[in-house]
Amino acid sequence: MVCFDNRSRRRNDQGNYPDSVRILLVGDAETGKTSLILSLVSEEFPEHVPARAEEITIPPDVTPERVPTHIVDYSEREQNDEDLRQELEAADVVCVVYSVEEEETLDRITSYWLPLLRTTLGLDHSTPVILVGNKVDLVDYSTMEIVLDLMLEYPEIETCIECSARSLKNISELFYYAQKAVLHPIAPLYRLDDRDLTEECKRALSRTFRLCDQDCDDILDDHELNVFQELCFQSPLMPQALEDLKSVVSRNCSDGVHNNGLTLRGFLYLHRLFVQRGRHETTWTVLRRFGYSGNLTLPSDYLVPVLRVPPGCSTELNHAGYLFLTELFERHDRDKDGALSPAELVSLFSTCPGVPWGPELQTTVHTNASGYVTLAGYLAQWTLWTLLEVSKTLEYLAHLGFCVTSPHTSQLAAITVTREKRLDLAKKASVRSVYQCHVIGPPGVGKTTFCQGLLGRSMEEVRELDERVLSHHTVDTLQVYGQEKYLVLHDIDVHNINDALMPNEVLCDVACLIYDASSSSSFEFIARIYLKYFSESQIPVLVVANKDDEGKVWQRYINQPDQFCQQHKLPPPHPFSCARPKRDIYTKLATMAAYPRFQAAWMLFYKSRRGGTGFRKGLGLRKERSPWTAGSMSRHAQKRPHYSGQEGGGIIASSYQSPITNGHPRVVLGAIRKELKKRVCPRLQLQQLRLAISGDERNWVKVGLGVAAAAAIVIVFSRVFRSSSD
Repeated sequence: MVCFDNRSRRRNDQGNYPDSVRILLVGDAETGKTSLILSLVSEEFPEHVPARAEEITIPPDVTPERVPTHIVDYSEREQNDEDLRQELEAADVVCVVYSVEEEETLDRITSYWLPLLRTTLGLDHSTPVILVGNKVDLVDYSTMEIVLDLMLEYPEIETCIECSARSLKNISELFYYAQKAVLHPIAPLYRLDDRDLTEECKRALSRTFRLCDQDCDDILDDHELNVFQELCFQSPLMPQALEDLKSVVSRNCSDGVHNNGLTLRGFLYLHRLFVQRGRHETTWTVLRRFGYSGNLTLPSDYLVPVLRVPPGCSTELNHAGYLFLTELFERHDRDKDGALSPAELVSLFSTCPGVPWGPELQTTVHTNASGYVTLAGYLAQWTLWTLLEVSKTLEYLAHLGFCVTSPHTSQLAAITVTREKRLDLAKKASVRSVYQCHVIGPPGVGKTTFCQGLLGRSMEEVRELDERVLSHHTVDTLQVYGQEKYLVLHDIDVHNINDALMPNEVLCDVACLIYDASSSSSFEFIARIYLKYFSESQIPVLVVANKDDEGKVWQRYINQPDQFCQQHKLPPPHPFSCARPKRDIYTKLATMAAYPRFQAAWMLFYKSRRGGTGFRKGLGLRKERSPWTAGSMSRHAQKRPHYSGQEGGGIIASSYQSPITNGHPRVVLGAIRKELKKRVCPRLQLQQLRLAISGDERNWVKVGLGVAAAAAIVIVFSRVFRSSSD
C-alpha cells in the first residue's frame, strides 16, 4: 500500500497557486515510462532500466515556475489496481505514455486509460491529462493528427507531445508542459471546439479591464496599459511595443482599438491570442494578480480574510479605507455633481456581483433633491456596513480592487478594530469614530420621525416617504468637541411593553428612550424598559420628551419624568419636536456615547444670547428651592437659594459626584482654576466649567460659556465664597 499526504496542499481551488506539483506517468508496459524519468534525471539514456523508478523530487530553484515538482512512475508488475487508484487521486497531472511505433498502445488510450481516469476521478474531473508519444526516434512519421482529434473529444486532455527517451528529444519540454498544465491550465481559459475564451475567463478579464480603466471611459490608454503592465509583470512597455500591440489588435479585431486605446473587445482578443499561441501563462499571471483562483473565481479567503474582533470591540473604516472609497466615488461621478445617479452607481459596482444598495438607501443616508446618494451619504453607508457587517465591507472592497489598485495587499488594511468597551468606560472617554444609538419607545411616539430628523427631514417630509423602503438605520456625521463622529440611529421596534428585547437590541453605545410628552400613559413604557434593561448597565441613557410642542401632560406613573431621571441619576428629559427637529439632541447623544460615565462632558455648548436676557438667563440658570430637607443642610445653606439648569436644557446632571471636596474657599477656588486650566480649550468658542458649591456637594452646575465668560465666573464665585466665609 502507498500512503500520501493530505491532498489539500495540491489542487486547491481556494488558493491562487499550488505549492507543489505531482506528475504521474502511466501507460502500457514497455512504452518507456521509466526511461523518460531516468533520461530527464541523468540527461542520458539508461542502459539498464528497472521495472519502476523511485519517486523523483525536483527542487523549486531549478524549475521555471519555482515550485517543487514530484515525478512518480507506475508499474503494472510492482503495483496493483488499488495502488493505481491512490496514485491517480494524488496526482496533479497524469501523463499517459504510448509508443508511436505500436498502434495498439495508442488505441488503449481511449479504450482503457481515459475511461479509467473518468471512473476513478469522476466524469467531470479537473485533473489535466497529457498524451506522450515516446520512441519517436524509431519512426519517420507523426501521430499528432490522431491525437489532436482525441483532444476535441476529451476536454481533460491538456496537450500532447512526441519525444524520445533515447535521443532526449523533448524530454525537458514534456515535464515543463506537465508542470504548466497544473500551474497554468488551458481548460478554464479556452474552449477548443469554439476556439474562444470561456465565459468565466471573459468575465474575469472584463473585471480586470474595468479595474484598470481609471478614467472610466471604456478604453485603456497608453498610461493605463503601462500601469497594468507594471502591476502584473513589474516592467513597463516600451513605446514601440505598445504600438506593435495595438497594431496587431487593430488588424484582427475591427473595434479592438479606439481613440488610440485598447477597448474591452481588443483586450479580450489579445488574451485569446496569447492562449492560442501557447502563452496562456501570461493570462494566468494577470488573473492571479487580480485575485482569481484555478477555477476563475475569487476565493473565500481572498474576499473575506480572517479578522478577529474581540467581544466589546467594533469595526470601523480607517483613513486608507475612506481614501480608497472617496477616490472610487470621484472616479465614477462623471458629471461631477457630487452625487451618484443610478447609472453611475451601476458603473461603480460593475466589478461586483451586483449593486448591494436598494431604495432604502434614501432613508438611511443623505441624498440630494433627486434622491441620488451624495459623497457624505455614500461614505456614511460604508461606515454603517463596516459597523454592522464588516464581512460585507471586506467582500466588496475585494471586488472593487482594493488589494490591486491600492498599495495594500489585503483589504484588512482598510479596517480598524477598536479597543474594548470596558477600557472606554474605565477611561471615561472613547476613541471610536462611530457610535450606535438605539432608539426605543412605544408605538406612535415618533421614533421614525426622530431617526429621520438626523438627516434633516421634518415631519411633513417623513410622511411623504414610502413606508416600504423605510430603513431601521440612519447615519450621519456630527461634531463632538471639534471631532467628526458618525452617529448611527437604530429604530428598535417594541410593540408591547411585555415584549423581550434581544441582547443585540440592548447593547449599544448610547440608548435613547423616547416617549410622547402629550400622552399620559407613554412614559411608563420607557420607564419599565429602563428598569428592566438599562438600570444595571453602564450604557448612557437619554430620555427624550417628544411632541413637546403639543403641551406636556401629567404622566400616569409613580414618578414624573423629571423625578424619575433625578432618582436614577439620568440627565433631565430632553424636549423634542418632530415638527421642528433640532440637531443639538443628536450631538448630545454622540457626546454621551463618546464620554460614557463622564456626565460633565455630556452638556451641549450653547452660545450666550445677546440682548437684555440677563446674566442668569444667558447662562441657562434659574432660581429654585433646594430639594434637600432641613435635617440634611446647614441653617446657612437653607436660607440661600441654589441654581440648577433649565429643565430640558441638557446642562445639568445633579447626580454627578464632584472631585472638588468641601473646604476652605481658597482651596475651592484653586480647584476651580485647575478645572479651568484643564477644561478650557482656546480653540473652542463654547467651553465647559464644572463648579461645586460649598455645602451642597450633590449638585453640579454645568455652564456653557466662552473663554472670557469663564474668567468672569471665577470672579463672581470668589466674591460669593468670601462673603459666606465672613
